Amino acid sequence: MEADVRKLFARYERFFERSLGGDIDMDEAAALYAPAFIAATPAGVMTGTNDDRFRQALADGYAHYRAIGTKGMRIRAVRLSPIDEHHCVSHVAWTATYARKGGPDVAIDFDVHYLVRTQDGDARVFGWVAGDEQALMKKHGIV
Repeated sequence: MEADVRKLFARYERFFERSLGGDIDMDEAAALYAPAFIAATPAGVMTGTNDDRFRQALADGYAHYRAIGTKGMRIRAVRLSPIDEHHCVSHVAWTATYARKGGPDVAIDFDVHYLVRTQDGDARVFGWVAGDEQALMKKHGIV
């Protein structure tokens, strides 16, 4: 399971980096996620389906990241908490780098906790829990 999950997040990181450059392959994006998922942030909890609306939301999200000056998104570490032979929580430590108008670039560290299912060598995200991204960016003068 661990090797499959690490491959998933290596793909996720590469996809994120390419998307920041405007190269968005929505089939590749969809392949990172399970057919249905749950997300939790301080704003609330939502459920979703890996469909055309989700793909559009992802495309809009990456456009927003580019618009606010996101230059890079790198994984610092991945730590797994297994649940059973097919499921785990992947604690992913990210560093985002942003260009700021009139100031130096700023790097912000944050963590996201992903629920991952593996089966037959295929790992996909079926949920995530994240902190208040907007507040963190505001604190650092990004938005």
